[in-house]
Amino acid sequence: MSIEPIHVIGGGLAGSEAAWQIAQAGVPVIVHEMRPVRGTEAHKTDGLAELVCSNSFRSDDASTNAVGQLHWEMRALGSVIMAKADINQVPAGGALAVDRDGFSAAVTAALESHPLITIDRAEVAGLPPEAWSSAIVATGPLTSPALAAAIAELTGEKELAFFDAIAPIVYRESVDMSVAWFQSRYDKAGPGGTGADYLNCPMSREQYDAFIDALLAGDKTSFKDWEGTPYFDGCLPIEVMAERGRETLRHGPMKPVGLTNPHNPTVKPYAIVQLRQDNALGTLFNMVGFQTKLKYAEQTRILRMIPGLENAEFARLGGLHRNTYLNSPKVLDATLRLKAMPRLRFAGQITGCEGYVESAAIGLIAGRMAAAERLGSDFAIPPAESALGALLNHITGGHIVTIDEGPRSFQPMNVNFGLFPPIEAAMKNADGKRLRGPDKALARKQALTARAKAALKSWSQQTTGVTPERPQAAE
Repeated sequence: MSIEPIHVIGGGLAGSEAAWQIAQAGVPVIVHEMRPVRGTEAHKTDGLAELVCSNSFRSDDASTNAVGQLHWEMRALGSVIMAKADINQVPAGGALAVDRDGFSAAVTAALESHPLITIDRAEVAGLPPEAWSSAIVATGPLTSPALAAAIAELTGEKELAFFDAIAPIVYRESVDMSVAWFQSRYDKAGPGGTGADYLNCPMSREQYDAFIDALLAGDKTSFKDWEGTPYFDGCLPIEVMAERGRETLRHGPMKPVGLTNPHNPTVKPYAIVQLRQDNALGTLFNMVGFQTKLKYAEQTRILRMIPGLENAEFARLGGLHRNTYLNSPKVLDATLRLKAMPRLRFAGQITGCEGYVESAAIGLIAGRMAAAERLGSDFAIPPAESALGALLNHITGGHIVTIDEGPRSFQPMNVNFGLFPPIEAAMKNADGKRLRGPDKALARKQALTARAKAALKSWSQQTTGVTPERPQAAE
């Protein structure tokens, strides 16, 4: 008997991953991607899984980092996003960063060549047709106005939005290497890296103070009254961080730790700006943590105050784009279905997760949920001890609840150890003595990731009959 297809609206990371998981389960899927018929303010191509902000999937450390653990789990479950990221990686210290064009092209080719996946290049204006008995809305932070308005009307919720910022990208050849140098923090080598994967630009106290003054006085884009508070704390523009205190940047993206200036090794920089490789050729570098809402002319002027970037040429300047997300704990059920219309599931950033990997992870789970439902199979929710389960719990529950108002203070969130159930056992060393300070913190992280791997393996064995002994990427 033929199987009715599942519809996925949106061809970003979440939509692409959801479609892949559905097709791999043997269910036909139609991906509806409105680009290039209708563009967005942030996208530049019509490729699937286009990266519009950073090219980094962040830490790939699966033993002491929550996002690294999420990488591990997604690889173990055959994620197409992780598979194509792995084969398109560029050096980035302890992080997994990719050649953005190569990555998008690889994901697009994988989906276009899958016999059970159809790509429909057209906008879904408004709610999906009633004839679609199962659909996943993975339209991300740039949901089309017609669809966003329809969802808002259906849920009865006011539209919730923040602004995600895009960091500038610099041409490598325009960086003054008599001032800048290559080094990763603490010389840490990551996937495909050497331990010297970042360009570092040092600042003295006087240079830092002048830079902060310029940021505070710089001409910025303005927001309209109806836009509300437009920021997510995990991705603040640099000028907003500066407004929160003159030392904020120096303790954030410009922290001068784990680095030694070979041009002047006896003098410790007061602050350091880092740039990370953005493409496989190594010709483009993005400014780490330098999201900004400064106007273009001001960006060029102020960023060239940074030592080593006095003559910088920019392949892309920074900017902001609007992100829309649901009050998911209130409007979605435990399987990401819209309570007001259960034939619709949601996945990706629109659900209130933040970050490339997190969006793809929720797409992975939503795809598997939809496929199981279509095939008449039960679906077990990933255990809360796993990174996938912890992230899903953030979206569908795990929040402060008041009797009258329901979930409150729901905000987009990156995966982090704060979402995992705590480890109750006391942390001890080999001699049985209690660990304290940094040693205790490290042991706790290692215990959390070890528990997460065990939980994921057990869940996979019970739900699929396969126990992943090590992460396996999708073909």
